[in-house]
Amino acid sequence: MTLATKASNIVRFPGDPKVIRSGPSSMAASDRLAKALGWFSIGLGLTELLMPHAITRALGMRGQEDLVRAYGAREVGAGILTLSTEKQVGLWSRVAGDALDVMTLMRGLRPDNRKRDNVAVALAMVIGVTLLDLVAAQGMSTRHARNGERRLYPERSGFPKGIRAAKGAATASGAARVRP
Repeated sequence: MTLATKASNIVRFPGDPKVIRSGPSSMAASDRLAKALGWFSIGLGLTELLMPHAITRALGMRGQEDLVRAYGAREVGAGILTLSTEKQVGLWSRVAGDALDVMTLMRGLRPDNRKRDNVAVALAMVIGVTLLDLVAAQGMSTRHARNGERRLYPERSGFPKGIRAAKGAATASGAARVRP
């Protein structure tokens, strides 16, 4: 089991099926982009959580370490969601977070900031990643859109091996001794 598969199982509820493996054809380009952005988000978030002083020093924004840590926690959360079955929620939360990042970095472009060139580079990078986030979020939303149609599963029972196997297992364990 790969690390990505383990991570995708983190946010599943106890009764949900677990991801064991997925074949190469099961991931579209939007899925692969979402996966890459999810891991990027976790990496960036951990960096922001563990090294806020280095980040604020490089951007000339000392005193904003707590804000950087909060943004790091947000990034890790968005990354975990993006790697989960809730990819759309994770990707759209990344887009919203990118908007916060842009607004915060804009404050660093003030004339008295000697590191404003670094802020401009960071801003360009955030805008580039924002475009990737938008492409991934829109692609994922389009791919998983139901367009008003309901999914019906009349042939499904909810039992992995079928109703007969479930009844047999219940009878064998003595759980089905109640007679109507």
